[in-house]
Amino acid sequence: MAAKSSRRREPPAHKAGRDEKGPKVPRIEPTVPDAPGAHRIVVASWVGTALLVLTAVPATIAPDPFAVAAVIASLVLFFAGVIAFAWAYFLAIGRSRTDLIGMGGLFFLADSAPRAVQRQLRTSFAIEVVVGIATASAWLIVPDHFSEATVNPLAFGLLAPMYGLGVMGLWAARYGTFPPRPPDQPRPARTSKQAD
Repeated sequence: MAAKSSRRREPPAHKAGRDEKGPKVPRIEPTVPDAPGAHRIVVASWVGTALLVLTAVPATIAPDPFAVAAVIASLVLFFAGVIAFAWAYFLAIGRSRTDLIGMGGLFFLADSAPRAVQRQLRTSFAIEVVVGIATASAWLIVPDHFSEATVNPLAFGLLAPMYGLGVMGLWAARYGTFPPRPPDQPRPARTSKQAD
């Protein structure tokens, strides 16, 4: 039997450099910005949450007079959330040339916003999720509601939390604190529009 080679094998390409520690990214403590827009975004988040609660909960109790208002409110919140989400994404692309922006920091405020802002925006988002699920489920649990309609109008409430998610992303994209991109970190490629 041939003796094993004493030469050390090189690690596979996908594992190469995994044990090497790269440059440490400095941790920057987020602070509440002085810009009035930062506070307005937090207020807008709570306004959207209040709109959902004030339309979905009454529609669960008395569907005939309130169901249409609940559907309209849920759709308005959903489309506003889609716009805020897209706006946040494009703002983040611009900032990513100089800052290290992760999805958790952008859309869930992980280490990118002060605790007070995180608590406000995450609570607002969580209430939207709970109210959307609870009211949509209540429609199916109450026999009278289910027997009188083939479509559950309160199921539209499940779309509403898109608003809270988009607003969180918008706050982080505009006012979030992110570590600077290290000099050796590859930067996103420029698009043809940005090159002009």
